[in-house]
This record gives sequence, C-alpha cells and structure tokens, in this order.
Amino acid sequence: MPITPVLDLVAAARARITEVDTAALMAMAEDPDVIIVDIRDVRERKNGYIPGSIHAPRGMVEFWVDPASPYHKPVFAEDKYFVFHCASGWRSALTVATLQDMGFKASHLRDGFTDWVAQGGAVEMPPSRD
Repeated sequence: MPITPVLDLVAAARARITEVDTAALMAMAEDPDVIIVDIRDVRERKNGYIPGSIHAPRGMVEFWVDPASPYHKPVFAEDKYFVFHCASGWRSALTVATLQDMGFKASHLRDGFTDWVAQGGAVEMPPSRD
C-alpha cells in the first residue's frame, strides 16, 4: 500500500478545522480568554515564541488535553479559546484535527510562527542560561 503524502493529510485536516490567520491572532493575543499553544519542539522555541503562549510538545498534546489521562494539564480544562501553532501550520493542523476528533474545540494558526515573525508579531526569547 502506498504512503499517503503528509501534505495530503494536512490539506484534509485544514478542510475540516478552524484556521486563524496571523493578523487575527495578533489582534487576539492579549485577550485573557485566548490561550495560544505552541506545539513546536523545545529546540525550536529557543529561537523565540509568542509572548504568553504555553508550550505543549506535539507528542504529548492529546494526553495533556484528555482529562482521563494521567498526564492531563488543568489549563486544557479551562473555558478558553485555544489556538495551536507550530512553525508553518502543518503540525498544528494535524494536531487540531486529532483534538477535534477527541471532542476538544480548538483552532490553529494557519501559517504558523514563521508568518507571525514575518508579519512583525511580538517574539519573546527564552531566558539566557549563562
């Protein structure tokens, strides 16, 4: 059986989830009812992240969201609007599609952190470890 190209999976996910464009997320970033979730690898976050975002590694997201999981994080039980992002919008599209299948309501940043930076979005750097 041939492998389904990952971009086909991303396109299918994007067709059934809510996407937020960069300008819209910039306008929402200060809203206390919006939680921005960065699913990028910890090494990617060393290059900066959206201020106020929380980090949920992609490999743990489903477990952190599920209240029945021993790994559940209470932040995901809050009545908030969740917007997930990665670097380009591919991983976050797949993640949000999976979360939607679980019954969790979330959106994703369509063009990812790369577009956030390109459009002049605020970027926070991690503390230096001198």
